[in-house]
Amino acid sequence: MKLLVVGSVAFDAIETPFGKTDKILGGAATYIGITSSILGVKSGIVSVVGGDFPQEHLDMFTDRDVNIEGIEIVKEGKTFFWSGKYHNDLNTRDTLATEVNVLENFDPKIPDSMQDAEILLLGNLHPGVQLSVLEKMNNRPKLVILDTMNFWMDSAWDILMDMIAKTDVITINDEEARQLSGEYSLVKAAKKIHTMGPEYVIIKKGEHGALLFHDNKVFAIPALPLEDVFDPTGAGDTFAGGFAAYLAKKGKIDFETMKSALIVGSAMASFTVEKFGTERIEEVSEADMFSRLRQFKELTTFDVELQ
Repeated sequence: MKLLVVGSVAFDAIETPFGKTDKILGGAATYIGITSSILGVKSGIVSVVGGDFPQEHLDMFTDRDVNIEGIEIVKEGKTFFWSGKYHNDLNTRDTLATEVNVLENFDPKIPDSMQDAEILLLGNLHPGVQLSVLEKMNNRPKLVILDTMNFWMDSAWDILMDMIAKTDVITINDEEARQLSGEYSLVKAAKKIHTMGPEYVIIKKGEHGALLFHDNKVFAIPALPLEDVFDPTGAGDTFAGGFAAYLAKKGKIDFETMKSALIVGSAMASFTVEKFGTERIEEVSEADMFSRLRQFKELTTFDVELQ
């Protein structure tokens, strides 16, 4: 299956307890596109950048066989920029700067070459922009995956509800799931979110793994314990990219396939946090991915004898 990704291609400047960076490549669609290429999946990105965006980054996508016909370049504009500083636990962060720039008036344009995409992954953008993408598709994709955040719950609730109602899979973190549902229990939260539209609900719990809900079924995975965690930026996007790309590669959309996709997503995210920005995920080969998946299998496989 072909994967269409709509999201930000951006610049980040990041500070963690382990160091800091100058302006580097970032953005949800960036992490997702790189991840899908590792799985050998045909993907295309719809986004917008300014005239300050280096050609070498666009060439990186092309070299990975990521379709960039949908990346609009506004020559007189500047690329979206975010700067943040993470606290010692790496779970909380302070935003130091947000420059929306060309993303403020982003009007997604779906290239003809990606109109037949079977899977649509909507990265974290204004829900009105996400809805416009669905309206511009000639045919509804077989699977619509939505990423959103608490900011849109605070500022664009009604239109977010419209978008969620048209979604097949929603991926949010535990704090966002509680805010969206009004329920503290994540099981109750998932059930309530199901009633809003999504058939599948993924709740990410950071270093504590992730949960997948469908009907009355639940699947839980841990996060892989890592020796080196430098920067969590983009981990959630890499997770979503691995999840969506695995489904596209298998050509199947069901709970059992999604269980495996969840593990692939978590494995790919575990690479991203090992270095700053996209540096580590750009190094990852297919062999690296399989090696890490074997680590996950060893982590989660066991036999219990009950006397």
